[in-house]
Amino acid sequence: MKTNILSLISAGLIMVACGGSGGDDPAPVPNTPPSVPTLVGPTDKSLCISNLLSFTWNKSTDSQNDAITYQIQVATDNQFTQIVNTANVSDNVYSITLDKGKAYYWRVKATDSKNASSDYSSTFSLYTEATATTNHLPFMPELVRPNYDASVATTVDLEWNASDVDASDVLSYDVFWGTDKNNLSTSKTNLSTKTTQLSGLQSATTYYWKVIVKDNKGGETIGQTWSFKTN
Repeated sequence: MKTNILSLISAGLIMVACGGSGGDDPAPVPNTPPSVPTLVGPTDKSLCISNLLSFTWNKSTDSQNDAITYQIQVATDNQFTQIVNTANVSDNVYSITLDKGKAYYWRVKATDSKNASSDYSSTFSLYTEATATTNHLPFMPELVRPNYDASVATTVDLEWNASDVDASDVLSYDVFWGTDKNNLSTSKTNLSTKTTQLSGLQSATTYYWKVIVKDNKGGETIGQTWSFKTN
């Protein structure tokens, strides 16, 4: 009888030793993406004399201390539909030779070794100096409001940003809109402010609009086509 009791006690001790405390295992820590990179140079809206450029940004941080790589995109439009170069690098610097006499836009995002990515950084613009250039075209306009494809009333305020590396240039704006994105036939021209109001629009209708930025030396830049929907 004693032998049976001792055997049961021994078996119980073995079960306790193998089973630990009996509590639940700690939940795994979820992986979080790195922080969003912040762009450093060339500074926003730069006029770059050389077309051999070195892009730099501040390094991202990762709460799990994972290795980080960066993707840089360079495009000729600020919506990045016309990307001229995409590169993945391990350091926070990237050099590239671009065409002369063009406006470029660039942004960076960070990705950790577990494939978690940050959002893209803000977008910086630059202009590469052309040979014997006396006037630089304005940068593409940037959408302020309404947000792309937003729902709005039948009276809506349109607003955008625009700039030019030639600080002395005076900018004006032509705004075109309509319900056919390939035929924006209604317009307001030679606006001096970066906002205008449209009224009397049809309800439950998608409208498209774009802005042409002009300087006082004959240069002009056609913006992207944006859209909104009326309630």
